[in-house]
Amino acid sequence: MASFKELIEKNNLVLVDFSAEWCGPCQTLAPILKEVKEHFGEGLSVIKIDVDKNNALARSFSVQGVPTLILYKSGQQVWRQSGLLTRSDLISIIQQYAA
Repeated sequence: MASFKELIEKNNLVLVDFSAEWCGPCQTLAPILKEVKEHFGEGLSVIKIDVDKNNALARSFSVQGVPTLILYKSGQQVWRQSGLLTRSDLISIIQQYAA
């Protein structure tokens, strides 16, 4: 499996979702992320990271709460937010960086 660094560097736009199985807002966000991925198709990669199973990685990104979303463009972090977002808000945010 490719390393986290390789995944965010090889794809132009990558949305990383730090979440947990026990997190209600994370469960609400899951179908929204699926729709956002379908909207952007191959132009966006979505990586879901369970903070309980990948605690060291979550700590290295200073993830304090879930869900935390981080958007990378060409390997560089361009946006980050914790909490639940609507489908339209998320598409609008990603579109700013998709050009």
